[in-house]
Amino acid sequence: MGARKRNRANQMKEERQNQYIAVLRNCPTSPRKMRLVTDMIKGVEVNKALDMLKFSSKEASRKVEKLLLSAIANWQAKNEGARIEESNLLVKVAKVDVSRTLKRIQPAPQGRAHRIKKRSNHVTIAVASTDVSAQEEVLQEQENQA
Repeated sequence: MGARKRNRANQMKEERQNQYIAVLRNCPTSPRKMRLVTDMIKGVEVNKALDMLKFSSKEASRKVEKLLLSAIANWQAKNEGARIEESNLLVKVAKVDVSRTLKRIQPAPQGRAHRIKKRSNHVTIAVASTDVSAQEEVLQEQENQA
């Protein structure tokens, strides 16, 4: 392994140590509907994100709220004695990947059959404790992607 590759690998390893991840696999919701909810909380402070999810009318928000609480619990397990309010936690990554699709058949007129795709997804949420300047960087990065 070359020096540049080793340095980059070490840098990525240190970045991952400051992130606390929770993953929800094979969630029986359409990825498109789930992305509406996860895009809402990207780069937002954790307490504000929990409030947004709690008062959202989307069904997917309940599952994402539970997942975010799991990511916070993962953070608390490694940082015993630290308070969430003082640590300035924010949602660093919230991504939705496509999972398996179940193919089903629905009866149609004149003896035909229509195909129905029941989609599902994988959701990944990473929580990181950062300072205010890093939070602004995340928001700028999201604006650049849009």
